Amino acid sequence: MIRIGVIGCGYWGPKHARNFHELPGVELAWVADLSNERLGHMKSLYPNVQTTQNYRHMLEQDIDAVVVSTPVSTHNKIGLDVLKAGKHVLIEKPLAATSAEALELIQVANEMNCVLMVGHTFVYNPAVRVIREIVASGELGNIYYINATRVNLGLFQTDINVVWDLAPHDISILNYILDAAPTAVSARGGVYVQRERGIHDVAYITLSYPKNIMAEVRVSWLDPVKIRRYTIVGSKKMLVYDDIAHAKVVIYDKGVDAPPYSDTLEQFQLSYRHGAEYAYPIYWTEPLRNECAGFVEAIRTGRAPLSDGYAGLSVVQVLEKAQYSLFNNGSYEEVMS
Repeated sequence: MIRIGVIGCGYWGPKHARNFHELPGVELAWVADLSNERLGHMKSLYPNVQTTQNYRHMLEQDIDAVVVSTPVSTHNKIGLDVLKAGKHVLIEKPLAATSAEALELIQVANEMNCVLMVGHTFVYNPAVRVIREIVASGELGNIYYINATRVNLGLFQTDINVVWDLAPHDISILNYILDAAPTAVSARGGVYVQRERGIHDVAYITLSYPKNIMAEVRVSWLDPVKIRRYTIVGSKKMLVYDDIAHAKVVIYDKGVDAPPYSDTLEQFQLSYRHGAEYAYPIYWTEPLRNECAGFVEAIRTGRAPLSDGYAGLSVVQVLEKAQYSLFNNGSYEEVMS
């Protein structure tokens, strides 16, 4: 039996608690939060769980692992406390507020021989896993570009901007399906609602990946319709991934080909393909449940989880450069691997 504790009972913490409570061979043993009201709510859901306002008290107990679901600025401090107490840790995205903090977490986890995992939930999404397989199979041909949109009205954050809040999902998805990290990034955005705080609520991020692949990501808290949509354009076929739709992954046998050879401009004719489209079959399971099960498996087997500390570090490195670009007129920033 693996005994789990959860620190932070805001948005993601209760979702983690539910999944770990339902997983076989796992006991949701402790929850910690500064709010007595939130602790009371968790106690009403799970009468056997122990509660505390001081997470350090929880770390003194007989538990094996901890979920950290607190503001990003606290991830490094709390994560280090958990690791130094000899507990495995799952930290919500992004892993840390800086790449230096992320590296420190990785180093301490290695020293303590503990699992360090980051909550990149979408890499545990069955649709995203299918897309990775499709891209790797070559069915789409050479990938030309990817367009991603992640927008809705809210939830507005007061401690981080929309890039740090929403873009970790998309950067982790892109890194996963392309099996690569971006080499450069630029970002432009606007501050409309929280002007006094200077917090961007909309941003357009351009990422350059190896093999001349371009990805464009739009993130916003200020949009009338919730959209979670990807378009992947390849030399052979195209793919649309809509996380909200019933048919989440649809492949289009569409494209355009240039003639291999022509003597004159008159002979140069592009050839357009308008073939069939079909929904790719997906066996659906809850992504967060898969993520929690992956954490438990990593603890039991000692194998690195899919979203390990290094995956988290890669995303934070991109976020840092995107943040710098955002405040420097969309400057083109190289990303160090």
